[in-house]
Amino acid sequence: MEVIEITHPIKPEQYIEEDIVIALGFFDGIHRGHQALFERLDEVAAERGLKKAVMTFDPHPSVVLNPKQKRTTYLTPLDDKIDLLLEAGIDYCLVVNFSSRFAEVSPEAFIQDYLVKNHVKVAVAGFDFTFGKYGKGNMAMLQEYTSQIECITVGKQDLNGEKISTTAIRRDLTQGKLAEVNEALGYRYQVKGTVVQGEKRGRTIGFPTANIQLSDDYVLPAKGVYAVSLKIGTSDKVYRGVCNVGVKPTFHDDLPQIVIEVNIFDFEENIYGERVTVTWHHYIRPEMKFNGIDPLVAQINQDKERAKYLLAVDFEDDVSYNI
Repeated sequence: MEVIEITHPIKPEQYIEEDIVIALGFFDGIHRGHQALFERLDEVAAERGLKKAVMTFDPHPSVVLNPKQKRTTYLTPLDDKIDLLLEAGIDYCLVVNFSSRFAEVSPEAFIQDYLVKNHVKVAVAGFDFTFGKYGKGNMAMLQEYTSQIECITVGKQDLNGEKISTTAIRRDLTQGKLAEVNEALGYRYQVKGTVVQGEKRGRTIGFPTANIQLSDDYVLPAKGVYAVSLKIGTSDKVYRGVCNVGVKPTFHDDLPQIVIEVNIFDFEENIYGERVTVTWHHYIRPEMKFNGIDPLVAQINQDKERAKYLLAVDFEDDVSYNI
């Protein structure tokens, strides 16, 4: 997949020189709603013999358009999004820098400069996709350019009576509704990071943990305890564990930042500095403050056994959450 990073104004050498069908959107999370759009992209590409392209934006438009409610954390930060698009068989990924200058581009100029001149023969987007200054461009407007571009609108995708959306997934993730998150995503939520030195208190009570420093601006799950799996470096080997997300209130009255710690089952290696991928399987309970070490240890033992059971079921059933 060729990744083309664009800062307005787009330069002639950045145009794609072959006919394409393009999917338009921010695509944070690449959830089931997005996947329905990519399925339509695949169908059109196969029917017309076109290369597949995706146009996405960085940062989120709210950073420019709505600073008071700007979105600076993501389900899939840009690097992760690009990896998922590569796995989905996309030929071109256009990453448009959403700057104040780009926000001033008129809908008509966007169509001509970013689509028509880019050899876009078919544009595919969700029913609520907007573009151009003040978001005045929409799919109905794009339909007026059928002499230059065919326009395909993908309707709302529902799950359990609610529209599948990044906003809803973010909300559920921060509320501990991990089952709903993974169902809406169509795969299990993941974050990447590096194992760093922590307080090393876990090993003193019999539960050594890997302290994970996130590598990008991920949306954090709600504070609590989770059943997780973990990969280390580039190895495909999957380890199982129990993870705590929080501020460790039993030991701290006011920890300044949330800490992610994973107790990896049956594991004694030193992995400081290793890059890891954490996959979130199940929410077990909220983070709690205990009156001393003994009740904390007893609860951790319960959490560990619960996580082992849940993960054993997952891996035995070979539940697949792949795009």
